[in-house]
Formats: sequence, C-alpha cells, structure tokens
Amino acid sequence: AFKDEGYLFFFLLLLSFCCVTRFVFYFICMNCTIPKVYVGLVFNCSCVSTVNSVCWGPYDFGLILACGSSDGAISLLTFTGDQQWDVKKISNAHTIGCNAVSWAPAVVPGSLIDQPSGQKPNYVKRFVSGGCDNLVKLWKEEDGQWKEDQKLEAHSDWVRDVGWAPSIGLPTSTIASCSQDGRVFIWTCDDPAGNTWTAKLLHKFNDVVWHVSWSITGNILAVSGGDNKVTLWKESMDGQWACISDVSKGQGAVSTITDTQQNEQ
Repeated sequence: AFKDEGYLFFFLLLLSFCCVTRFVFYFICMNCTIPKVYVGLVFNCSCVSTVNSVCWGPYDFGLILACGSSDGAISLLTFTGDQQWDVKKISNAHTIGCNAVSWAPAVVPGSLIDQPSGQKPNYVKRFVSGGCDNLVKLWKEEDGQWKEDQKLEAHSDWVRDVGWAPSIGLPTSTIASCSQDGRVFIWTCDDPAGNTWTAKLLHKFNDVVWHVSWSITGNILAVSGGDNKVTLWKESMDGQWACISDVSKGQGAVSTITDTQQNEQ
C-alpha cells in the first residue's frame, strides 16, 4: 500500500506490506531520486496470525494504517510522533479471518457546504472490511473508539477484497466487493446518515474474484480473478455498469469488449 504525502516539505513515499510473520513493515523514502536511501521501521500490529491486508488512511487523517489479519482482527495504527504508534484493535471483526480493508475518503458531514474560515474540518473516519464470514462490514470511529456501523450481506462465500470509491464531490458513497463466489457487487448509499446501502450485482464471473480497485476519479473499477484476466468496468449515465476492456495474462494489448462478448462472460 502506498501513501503519497505530497504536501510535506520533503517528499515522502510511504510503503507498507504485510507478511506471514505477523509484522507490518513501514519504510520512508527520504530521497526518491536515490532509491537506496531508506529509513525502515518495523512494528508488530498485535495480531496472532498472518496479516492479509493493509491500507493507509486518507492524507487528511494523518498517518493511520488499517491491518486485517487471519485471526479475524483489525488493527488501527496511528502515528503519534517520535516514531511511536498508537494501536487500537477490533477483535473478532470477522469470524475465521479478515481478508481486506479499505478506507472511506475523508468527508466532512455536509461537505458540499464550505467549512467556516479557520475552523478545522471535523472528518468522519470510516473504513470497510471483508472477511471469511462472507460479510462486508463498515466501521466508524466514535469518541475515539471503533464501532461496527453496518453489516452488508450479499455474498455466499469468502469476501476476498473490498474497495471504497474516491469521493468526486457527490453526496453518494460507493463500495465494491468481490468474493470466491465469483460475484462482484457495487454498494451505494445516498443516505446522509449512511444507514441505507443498496447492493447491485456488477457481474457473475466463472471463477473466484481476487481484487477490485477504483480509478482515482471513482468511476472506473478494475477487477481481477482466477481467470487470469483484468477487466475494467464503467458506469453509464443511466446507472448501468458495462465492461469496457479486458487484459488477459501474458497479453500486452487491451481489447475492447462488445455487448455480445460481455453477455457471454
């Protein structure tokens, strides 16, 4: 997972990755023109099993990292200064294991209305997770504690990945989830309180779907799975999702999907 702190005086490239040692590694590139110069930090995210997913929070939240592990827990690591990290743990967030975590964009309640001058924005910290209990869960920080906000049910097998779409200024939240059941769902919420989510089946693939990833504009979704293909999906003006291209393993060219080919997938 990468985090680009473009607003800092020194350009920092933050890289984190997870592994079977139950540790999360964190590197700072102090001078990206000299790749060999790194300051490395390593810390235990207090998991008792393998770490499956890590995700940096939005820039507006500061340095905060979510980690999902096979013991079903989710750890939230917040940098407090002097190379110290505050760790908060959501135990048993997902039965059997947590496979994926993804942060919601930094949004202020009523964000379409400008904040008063000089007032610090009151961002709501939220993220989504997917696990071996076939569930997609939404989490929200309240009074310094993380609480389950919503439980979304649609998949019939392990949820392998989740992705919260970037905000494009509209009062709508969008999440993509994929599963071993071969299905990809698009979850949308127009409710300002975030209580009502609607699931829409994007596509039923013939194999397990491993990953989903949004474009920076939040209107194109990349999907990859056990069929060794990467497909790109885009929402039309009428709210329908269509596959616009795919790339097969070992092929450098991108092919455009026709309506007939899409129906055959």
